[in-house]
Amino acid sequence: MITIGQLARYAGVTIKAVRHYHKVGLLQEPARDHSGYRRYSAQDAIDLVKIRTLAEAGVPLARVKELLVADEEEFASSITEIDEALRRREEEIRLARERVVRLRAGNALFLTPEAAAMLERLRRLGVSERGVRMEREVWVLMQTVAPDEASVWLADKTEALDDPEFQQIYLAHDEAFDWSPDDPRLPALARRAAAWMSSRPEMPVADPEITELAMSAAGASSPAWNRMAALS
Repeated sequence: MITIGQLARYAGVTIKAVRHYHKVGLLQEPARDHSGYRRYSAQDAIDLVKIRTLAEAGVPLARVKELLVADEEEFASSITEIDEALRRREEEIRLARERVVRLRAGNALFLTPEAAAMLERLRRLGVSERGVRMEREVWVLMQTVAPDEASVWLADKTEALDDPEFQQIYLAHDEAFDWSPDDPRLPALARRAAAWMSSRPEMPVADPEITELAMSAAGASSPAWNRMAALS
């Protein structure tokens, strides 16, 4: 007969693990001797080694008990089932790790590579972080609810960014977010933007509800921007 410390050492586990296996019903808890100590047998050591081996192999503790008493055919069937569950879990972990890697890239997790590249281009042009964030939030939603239209609009915006005039208008519009709605520069900027837009090919019309929802979610409004929209 051996003590719990000896049992744990022989089986290669901690005393805490032995007590946990008692608690969950995997290892029978022996009676105490006249000195008040639990004494374990060689069979307890064998059972504990089996429990540890199964647990280390990835077998859920809830399944260990049935495997300890299973015959050869039942054991093989259960192991096959557990292996398939582990394979599925492995795939879930792989996909999760891919998402974590994409998280390091910031925008790449929620946007297409084209949209993420466009945002980086805006940042390089000198657009404020607030402006980049607003664009990002708009595209996250638009690419989800209207992916076909969003693809066309994104291609058009990317092309527009090649135009120095559009770049200047965009930067001025970004700066105007914080202007007073009575700022005398707003009418001229509105006319300049309208003139540039009139030279562009007509684009597919977005669903007004979707557009309003996207702009609202991004916080893409200010008194000055609202005033400029009214002037357009």
